[in-house]
Amino acid sequence: MFKGYFFPKEIILQAVNFKLRFRLSYRDVEELLSIRGVVVDHATVQRWVFKFTPLIQGTFRQRKKAVGNSWRMDETYIKVKGEWMYLYRAVDKEGKQ
Repeated sequence: MFKGYFFPKEIILQAVNFKLRFRLSYRDVEELLSIRGVVVDHATVQRWVFKFTPLIQGTFRQRKKAVGNSWRMDETYIKVKGEWMYLYRAVDKEGKQ
């Protein structure tokens, strides 16, 4: 998937992550990468986002665990550092988080 590119896979994925996760502009991503010592043009980042977003999204969908239809909120009252607090978690039918 990343063969033939000048930059390593980690740099490309980091740039795409910055763009999608934090909703930054392409120029902001260019600036963040330049702070880290990577000189790349914002147009290159845009091409990476257009090319790799569908591929990454497909990979995540394949790895996503199946989710049951029924969920409940489980809560309990626990002591943390001497202070009582509520602990909440989502639980499915089988009791899995």
